[in-house]
Amino acid sequence: MSYLHLRSVLSALLLTVMVVGARAQSPALATPEDYQARWTTGHLSRIDPSKLRHRDLVAYLAQLKAEGVKVEEVGRSLAGREIYQLEFGRGPLKVFLWSQMHGDEPTATSALVDLFHYWQGHRDDPAVAEMARQLTIRAVPMLNPDGAELFQRRNLQSIDINRDARRLVTPEGRLLKRLRDEWQPEIGFNLHNQNIRTAVGDSGRQATISLLAVAHDEGRSDTPGRVRAKKICTLFYQTLSRFIPGQIGRYDDTFNPRAFGDLISQWGTPVVLIETGGWFGRPEMDLVRLNFTALAWTLQELARGGVDRADPAVYDAIPYNQSGGMVPLIIRQATIVNRLREGSFEVPAYSADIAVNIEGARATIQDLGDLEGFAALDEVDATGYHVTVARGTLRTGGEATLLFYKSSRAKTIDWNAPDLETRYPPDVTFRQGRWTGRDKLGRH
Repeated sequence: MSYLHLRSVLSALLLTVMVVGARAQSPALATPEDYQARWTTGHLSRIDPSKLRHRDLVAYLAQLKAEGVKVEEVGRSLAGREIYQLEFGRGPLKVFLWSQMHGDEPTATSALVDLFHYWQGHRDDPAVAEMARQLTIRAVPMLNPDGAELFQRRNLQSIDINRDARRLVTPEGRLLKRLRDEWQPEIGFNLHNQNIRTAVGDSGRQATISLLAVAHDEGRSDTPGRVRAKKICTLFYQTLSRFIPGQIGRYDDTFNPRAFGDLISQWGTPVVLIETGGWFGRPEMDLVRLNFTALAWTLQELARGGVDRADPAVYDAIPYNQSGGMVPLIIRQATIVNRLREGSFEVPAYSADIAVNIEGARATIQDLGDLEGFAALDEVDATGYHVTVARGTLRTGGEATLLFYKSSRAKTIDWNAPDLETRYPPDVTFRQGRWTGRDKLGRH
């Protein structure tokens, strides 16, 4: 067991002790596992976050409003799409959450919908009722509905809203600042997605979720507000370690004077950044469930004073992210036939590893050669196979439509045949990110 995994397990055990102790004082207190189960049986969100559009959110919010949740239109996007704010609770501690200021980072929008649905439906439960007495929670799901409609990071001005905190050129950015300034919340949650290739330090593990207690100055000072944010991150880490041990990273805390999280912290509202990455082999909705569980548990603990007892040193010990530290797929020990000819010269077959980048249905060759030491979300062993492309040449940056032939067939194949795949049916194929016959290959 790695040190990183062991620490995650110990952290989860510590949280178990906290839960047992808390339940002794309050039998109605829900555990993280309870929240997982309740999301599974009662979540409102049904659409994969990447497919969620503004009209779908409006439909969700209409249902929440019918259930009794306070739903208010608070502004419009550049194209005139409504931006809404949800509210729950009546307590003195004000908590402000916002999601999808980058239009292609949608996971937390669905989690917020499910949270308000849960709280409203369980408002008579002692733990939820206590939270409502202690906290007032406001949330803006989908701050960038125009970007969400196109599934792009930026708004229709092609401006990154999260880098518009100083100049406030975007209407969405101006709205976010106004909501913060008028209400003056004590805690903020900035909810994002990160690249699925992000790794936890040099562990070779995918960073499924990364946390940041946002700095408010270049010195990254530990003010009381930032220490509180670190304690909140500690609870998040301990909660998530029960479900994804070793897959939680710490986001780079370099102060950015253009970014909303940094300046909102500077303006007086300490901010926790939650970055949801990938969870290899799992559906999108599992990431929604993780967000729901961690937010529900942490806000419950915030209401009952559990955050004050958390140890910020746990957060400080989380390894930093390594951006781009993971490759989606590595094919090991392939014999490459790249089909490159220059006059009468053709490149002979050679042995190499292939790194493949996968984005949706598009797959491209990222690297070729000795890739030992590179970490990948998925690996296969192509020993005993010749590998080529369906068309063109096998090269970095090229399309990764790959054909695998048993090496015993290599001498019988005309690799320059224009109808190669039809004339010589491959044993295994990899096309548009999908395999046919993969079980014939070994696992590295």
